[in-house]
Amino acid sequence: MKMVTAIIKPFKLDDVREALSEAGVQGITVTEVKGFGRQKGHTELYRGAEYVVDFLPKVKIELAIPDELLDRVIEAIRKSASSGKIGDGKIFVMNLEQAVRIRTGESGVEAL
Repeated sequence: MKMVTAIIKPFKLDDVREALSEAGVQGITVTEVKGFGRQKGHTELYRGAEYVVDFLPKVKIELAIPDELLDRVIEAIRKSASSGKIGDGKIFVMNLEQAVRIRTGESGVEAL
């Protein structure tokens, strides 16, 4: 099993969710986060004063999947989250040792 974490632009969330559903993903967790990478933030004007926005709003998507879905999931996220501009985000993949469904006690892939 794998844990996939993707950091994307907020306006791409619906596109990514639809692409993941088509790829066979049954559930995701979404968190609103802030961060910066190569974008380094930007300058905004508010009430005549200029200030620097260091952390930009992003969305973090987390999903636990069986190993066989990994390539399909990565490609679905990459295609649907891409705008071709800096700040499109990143995908991180980690090994997932155990998953347990609280309600039924199922574990492993059956718990996903």
